[in-house]
Amino acid sequence: MQVTTNRASRDTKSEPTAHRLVAGLGWGTVATVLMSAVMLLGTAVGAAPVPKPVPVALTSQTVGVPSQPVLLLMAGFAHLGYGAVAAAVLAGSVRRVSVWAGLGYGVLLWALMGLVWLPYLGWGLFGIAVSPRVAVATLVPHLVYGTTVGLGLDRGHRPVRAGTTTGRGQR
Repeated sequence: MQVTTNRASRDTKSEPTAHRLVAGLGWGTVATVLMSAVMLLGTAVGAAPVPKPVPVALTSQTVGVPSQPVLLLMAGFAHLGYGAVAAAVLAGSVRRVSVWAGLGYGVLLWALMGLVWLPYLGWGLFGIAVSPRVAVATLVPHLVYGTTVGLGLDRGHRPVRAGTTTGRGQR
């Protein structure tokens, strides 16, 4: 007995999921770059009272302290990769990502950082051992991340209004 599969059917079912995962990776990368810019600006002006940027601290705590350029490169890639994969997980897990879902996900990732990663660094829950301001200073970049991911992934789901074109010259 020969089993046949409908390859076209299988491909069309996996294509939307694959597209969503790729979109998640892309928007997660964009969101992480924006989040990092906010985080570095906050650190530079003293609004984020952390001893060093969290990705740099996590990398040096985990792998030791390589030379400064290597540490910064490793931390940057780790942060971009984490942000990209996190957004892909969201995109692949939720049928429709909205701005509100993105914001909620940003808060969830912030809570994960505050409950797991900052204590791992010895900074206490939400960084309170360093300063109570660390909690807010780390929340703001996560809100930027979540908003960006939500806006980016929501773009493909906006309905086309009657009388507008699809961008391909068709109505």
